[in-house]
Amino acid sequence: MNVSPPQIGRPRPDLYIATEGEFAGWRTWKRDSFESNNGPFWHKVEDDGTVRCAFRVESKHLNGMRNVHGGCYMTFADYCLFAFAIHELEAPAVTVSFACEFLDAAKEGELVEAIGGVTRAGGSLIFLRGTLVTGNRPLFTFSGTIKRMKKRA
Repeated sequence: MNVSPPQIGRPRPDLYIATEGEFAGWRTWKRDSFESNNGPFWHKVEDDGTVRCAFRVESKHLNGMRNVHGGCYMTFADYCLFAFAIHELEAPAVTVSFACEFLDAAKEGELVEAIGGVTRAGGSLIFLRGTLVTGNRPLFTFSGTIKRMKKRA
């Protein structure tokens, strides 16, 4: 897959846009080696400002029962927290709380998408909620809080 740095907005050397394939035009971050090795996870800002996140299930995402591993859901959901908060973040942030419920299993080849967003953004904390789905089938619900970090001099 070919990716290129974005050409709009402030320079972000860690943000890439796919130029071909199923996720052409979608973005991913390359700053987190854990997510990069366990993804690829993608996000896209729609014309109305909403953020969509997705990944295509590969064999590396599966557990011994050939279902998506719970840790993969959790890693993707954490990625989604930051994608959903993209309009609120101007500096680094960290996850300070995360809660989830496992509802159903996704299989190899399925497209897992995240729907959700910011429920409240305060001075330093951003509260978010989301659901992972494949088609119309809910797979996993999650909520989390991320904390904006102070910019370093």
